[in-house]
Amino acid sequence: MIMKPALAGLLAACCAAMSHPASAAPAERYANPIIHADYSDPDVIRVGDDYWLVASSFHFSPGLPVLQSKDLVHWKIAGHVLPKLDFHPSYDMVPPYTLTDSISKPVGPGMRYAGGVWAPAIRHHEGRFYVYWATPDEGIFMSTAAHPAGPWSVPVTVLAGAGYEDPCPFWDDDGKAWLVHSKVGAGPIVLHAMTPDGTRLLDAGTTIVEDKVNLPVLEGPKVYKRDGWYYIFAPIGGVGTGPQAVLRARSIQGPYEHRTVLHPGNGLKGPHQGGYVETPSGEGWFIHFNSTGAFGRIAHLQPVVWKDGWPVMGDGGLPVPGHAVPRTAARSGDYRLQDSDEFAGGTLGLQWSWNHNPDAARWSLAQRPGFLRIEANQARHLVGARNTLTQILQGPAAEITTRIELQGMAEGQRAGLTLFGVKVPWIGVAREGGANYLTYANAGEETRGAKLADDAIVLRATVRNDQTVRFSYAAREGERFVDFGPVTELAKFSWWKGSRPAVFTYIRSDSDEGKAGAGMPLNRTERNYIDVDWFRVKVNR
Repeated sequence: MIMKPALAGLLAACCAAMSHPASAAPAERYANPIIHADYSDPDVIRVGDDYWLVASSFHFSPGLPVLQSKDLVHWKIAGHVLPKLDFHPSYDMVPPYTLTDSISKPVGPGMRYAGGVWAPAIRHHEGRFYVYWATPDEGIFMSTAAHPAGPWSVPVTVLAGAGYEDPCPFWDDDGKAWLVHSKVGAGPIVLHAMTPDGTRLLDAGTTIVEDKVNLPVLEGPKVYKRDGWYYIFAPIGGVGTGPQAVLRARSIQGPYEHRTVLHPGNGLKGPHQGGYVETPSGEGWFIHFNSTGAFGRIAHLQPVVWKDGWPVMGDGGLPVPGHAVPRTAARSGDYRLQDSDEFAGGTLGLQWSWNHNPDAARWSLAQRPGFLRIEANQARHLVGARNTLTQILQGPAAEITTRIELQGMAEGQRAGLTLFGVKVPWIGVAREGGANYLTYANAGEETRGAKLADDAIVLRATVRNDQTVRFSYAAREGERFVDFGPVTELAKFSWWKGSRPAVFTYIRSDSDEGKAGAGMPLNRTERNYIDVDWFRVKVNR
């Protein structure tokens, strides 16, 4: 039977009234931040029913994480664009080093702290995904894939040289391709014509926006087209306290007019830099970061409506603490950021990234199945140690616990659990005089505890919402934890990143060891190692 629309609507309304005799159920809501973790400089697109987000990853490897969602609120890690950072030898850590555990700079030429992947952009064009990013010392690069989970192509150098940041591609309706970017230090915005395949620039670039008075610290441009207008979404005013601006013009080459569309307020000092996306129903949404010290730059979601050709974000230009959930085609309430790992598989979980590129000969999941084995190299400081394995800290508070077996440790070796960042506070074990000692350290200063009777220890870091950490330990799994070391304030910013839970080991030495592991056989470590049994994270929301 074919039902007339009016009659169908009447029957639907009657059924709804009988199902909800008092009133309709309140709309489901979300609370900001949607991602209380350091996914800084986010950019987002929708393809079909899926939303894909990329973020800065700086010196960590693998680099350039890709997150997936169905509803813009719940996210999981889908993969990484870069299996390894191959832009310069210093991503492999090449001594001698200037940096120590007690200072944040100078970094020195042998490392790439604060280098690596800055502010990427993700786009979908003619059936393929494209990601563009800059490394501040090496240039602008692009990689492409049939699916965001990968595999991604080997990066193409689009613009070689130092001093570029925050690229974004744009393919126009007439088939022409363009690239915009900023420069290190923020501003101006430069436009290049680009080959349609997105691999090569066709000109030296033209400055299309530069206004240091009205658009100070202009960076992070993202290009969109709507109703014949070209829009550049770009933050201004700096990471900590800057607002979000939008510029528009009838030609991509300008001239551009501008408005500030999202201001500090409602507890956010800097609702700053992100990406715009629309749901299948046409709703507009903006995902941006807000800098929060030790937790890094966490992601918030703002509703966007359009008025007189301009976007209005949040609540009349102020960030919202929460809102009705987006009307998306599907929900992904079971999505969550991966964290805990029992090391039971043949590959590391997607949550993990090494501090700089790892030495492949000095770690293994295969040599002792069910354990992560890491061999120590010699280093003067923890910041110079290879194969420190990290993940992003989740908030607003978290409890991180790991069990480590110590029977392979050598004289002078350190191992443990750290909140990796400036001053690298840690709890763990130091082997001295043929014995293992409980140890706390901060800013390179170690405090020795009791001699350990067993060849294993359980370590815990309790990170509180005041951005401090309390370390504790247990001699065996299931036993009571005992606090060790003072409550320690975490660094508010560490080479553009927040603090990161990590496991580490190194042999404390008067010199730093370079690529001593090069050419060594894989899965054959027999000395100077630790075995990490498991790593468990409990996020306290």
